[in-house]
Amino acid sequence: MKLLALDSNSIMNRAFYGIKPLTTKSGVYTNAVYGFLNILLKLCEVAQPDAVAAAFDLHEPTFRHKMYDGYKAGRRPMPEELRMQMPIIKEILRALGIKTVECAGWEADDILGTLAAACREAGNECFIATGDRDSLQLAHGGVKVLLAHTKMGRPSTDVFDENEVMAHYGVTPQELIQVKALQGDSSDNIPGVAGVGEKTALALVAKFHTIDKLYASLDDPDIKKGVREKLERDRENAYLSLDLGTIRTNAPVDTQIADYIPKKEPHAARTLAKYELFSLIDKFGLSAADAAGEKPSEAAAPVSLEELSSPAAFEPGERLYFTFDAEDNRITRLYIASENRVLTAGAEQSGFEELLEKIIKSGCKKYSHNTKLLHREAAERDLKCLNICGDLMLSAYLLRPSDTKYDLEHLCLEYGIAAPALPDECEYPAAAYAAVLERLFEKTDLLLEEAGQTSLLHDIELPLARVLAKMETAGFAVDKKGIEEFSQRLGKRIDELVGEIYESAGREFNINSPKQLGAVLFEDMGIPCKKRTKSGYSTNAEVLEELAPDYPIVGLILEYRKLAKLRSTYCDGLLKVIKEDGRIHTFFNQVETRTGRISSLEPNLQNIPIRTELGREMRRFFVAGEGCTLIDSDYSQIELRVLAALSDDKNMIEAFNSGEDIHRTTASQVFGLPPEMITPLLRSRAKAVNFGIVYGIGAFSLAKDTGVSVKEAKEYINGYLRHFSGVADYMEKMISLAKDRGYSETLFHRKRYLPELASSNHMQRAFGERVARNMPIQGTAADIIKIAMIRVDRRLEQEHMKARLILQVHDELIVETPLEEANRALDIVKEEMENACRLSVRLSADAKTGKTWYDSH
Repeated sequence: MKLLALDSNSIMNRAFYGIKPLTTKSGVYTNAVYGFLNILLKLCEVAQPDAVAAAFDLHEPTFRHKMYDGYKAGRRPMPEELRMQMPIIKEILRALGIKTVECAGWEADDILGTLAAACREAGNECFIATGDRDSLQLAHGGVKVLLAHTKMGRPSTDVFDENEVMAHYGVTPQELIQVKALQGDSSDNIPGVAGVGEKTALALVAKFHTIDKLYASLDDPDIKKGVREKLERDRENAYLSLDLGTIRTNAPVDTQIADYIPKKEPHAARTLAKYELFSLIDKFGLSAADAAGEKPSEAAAPVSLEELSSPAAFEPGERLYFTFDAEDNRITRLYIASENRVLTAGAEQSGFEELLEKIIKSGCKKYSHNTKLLHREAAERDLKCLNICGDLMLSAYLLRPSDTKYDLEHLCLEYGIAAPALPDECEYPAAAYAAVLERLFEKTDLLLEEAGQTSLLHDIELPLARVLAKMETAGFAVDKKGIEEFSQRLGKRIDELVGEIYESAGREFNINSPKQLGAVLFEDMGIPCKKRTKSGYSTNAEVLEELAPDYPIVGLILEYRKLAKLRSTYCDGLLKVIKEDGRIHTFFNQVETRTGRISSLEPNLQNIPIRTELGREMRRFFVAGEGCTLIDSDYSQIELRVLAALSDDKNMIEAFNSGEDIHRTTASQVFGLPPEMITPLLRSRAKAVNFGIVYGIGAFSLAKDTGVSVKEAKEYINGYLRHFSGVADYMEKMISLAKDRGYSETLFHRKRYLPELASSNHMQRAFGERVARNMPIQGTAADIIKIAMIRVDRRLEQEHMKARLILQVHDELIVETPLEEANRALDIVKEEMENACRLSVRLSADAKTGKTWYDSH
């Protein structure tokens, strides 16, 4: 048989510090539990065990503490966020049928040693999983140690047996105990011999094998005088350390390996669901249906699946619950809930298009999941899909913005609802989710009401889905020939740069290989190395930018990298996604970011370069269609305006509403100079402070951004907060509120949950405080731009115009309009953006027209 024995405290500790804070909706920490269970799955892949034992330490003294008062003295106590997860992992392990083993007065190491010895004696295999090298002393006689560590910033596991230990350390596993007796262990406060480190200890044990033989041979000429004196002085500590460091093999625990064969409990899936570890249910071979935990009387009754042969009637006001399958953003099959059955129809049927149009045009109240696809179908047909009353994907996103999955299977697990059984021969398993849509909506609607987010859903997110669908369908026209010619120009310059780099280096090499590049720069050319990594020389942009002014080849390499990325990502990448209509149709993700911002992908048009002149050239190839022009309207300093309004800072509000240059005003106050004496450099530094405050910047980062000392940067920030005292009060208030509530929120009650604020880890807590300060500002700005999009789209429709929104990039809206409508469309866009939200600070939008995106920005 094969036993996997887990050093559970070690693995939990590694998982806790390796994974960012995760909590359940009720605030229970689960990051260590989640990490432990994923590690367990990987260990099982490696070891393929028949039996699993999870050894835990008890929070009480052991025989080693009684032997030596200083044992583990000074070790920091376990963080409370980790301590609270210990009973949870034990509960889950027991549910998974994995036996947990604890023994009063003994450590988990001794339990592992005892189980390893039992396997050795019985001829069984044993794998010990740990992050502690102390267990390597057990790696012999059929026992292997799976040692977890971090390699190149990623978790990794090395397998050690006798041969690996000897190859790595030059001693046997048993002799590692002797090494520890000499070297000691600061983490456990085992004294060892003062002044003897690992290298000396290994050399002594490799020669003498035991400390008994070593102390019997102190007159050996190979032992240096200084080492001999240390050994003589600390003989007692060496033997004490030997006793403390030896893992025992006689702990009073069950050593019958057959007793550790896992036998999963019926409620295992429900236990994982209880702690919202939904992604692990399938990984452990458990049933999602069992995870709902519903009583038989509450569970959904079995449903039948019927083909819908002809379009049904949908009455105005009737509630219609339906889901669909989709492929390439087109709906291919519908599932409509109807009492105890699900009606279905597919694109292969002759009446499917008629049915889909009937649903789109119907006045019934529509409840579904991912309704943007339904709006796309409507837009493709030049129709308007009204009465969308619910979208489970959007509801779930508002309730849990940190989740990464919002599919119906996940939501059934999340809200404890079991999908009904379908006939065995059913080829459409997705049909089952249509039957539980109503019950899912009942739960999410209630939670949204309790969270004060019903208006956020109905007034912003649901109508926005239609706007985004229309934008995706419209797409953005591009100059394909212009992109191709630009790519050729870049290619020519890239070839020139490659030649110049080779000439400067004196040889050819792979410029894209950090290893080869590092060798050329820091070995062949003798350029001073600024930074090393575990894999060798660092050649990242920060390092090269520091070297570029003094070494021409580095400047060439930076230009090469910039042009190569521009060509591959933005030229070649865009050419691949131009559709037959000559336009690029991006996909807008409404449920990705935690602040509520919309993201763009396939391709990401929000990431078209703008910081460099060459990068901005790409915008020349995004053009208006024939007979049209583009309107590009951008909010002016919206986040600073939101900050002024939310903080109710009178000085900042006055500065904005009087039309002052906020950055010049800030510079005047921070530097104590009249506005007319503010130079462009001082204004630039004040601008960095203004925007840095929004993002929770510290003095160190501000100093780096502005090129001043940390002391000066701190003075800038302090001067800023003295003048805008309302901002300083607001920032502290936001942190305090978020700590009390467990989340920060926008003006429109969009929430972001922040378990980091309760962390005992300073860096995590500081991150939580930064987010608590800036999320209300960034999130409110994101909500305002969404409202503006809805209002612009609605107004253009109401006035029966052909102008249409085609792109949103953060605080910027782009409208494509026929030339004859341009002036009116420009007025509408600017008016609706500036009136999207009433704040104590006026919103301002700068709008321009142009034939290309470059010209209109």
